[in-house]
Amino acid sequence: MSNRTFTMIKPDATGKGNTGAILSMINAAGFRIVAMKMTKLSKEKAGEFYAVHAARPFYGELVEFMSSGPITAAILEKDNAVEDFRKLIGSTNPAEAAEGTIRKLYAASIGENAVHGSDSNENAKIEGDFFFSKLEQF
Repeated sequence: MSNRTFTMIKPDATGKGNTGAILSMINAAGFRIVAMKMTKLSKEKAGEFYAVHAARPFYGELVEFMSSGPITAAILEKDNAVEDFRKLIGSTNPAEAAEGTIRKLYAASIGENAVHGSDSNENAKIEGDFFFSKLEQF
């Protein structure tokens, strides 16, 4: 069990002005933000971040989408962080997401699903370190 996870508020949610509301939900769920920044991924950086999906048919579309506008990246801290955050964000498909989850409230589709959340403790560390140096993690 880890006490840290990683998230990105994606370009769709950022573009619609939902960043503050999503951060408020994260805080209300008991997560502490230990690193955060708004940035825009280049296609190269988006491709590097999502390299694990390079062989999948949606990879090119994912890279295009993730480099289409600003994102907010954050490392979150809480007991059982990965599992609890996955519950908070809801299913990748917002039509199947539980009521009150971030994706149910703010996602438009499977492709434009508002937020990313790490799927394991190992990936949370890798993903957090991709965006933040040790000096930026508190």
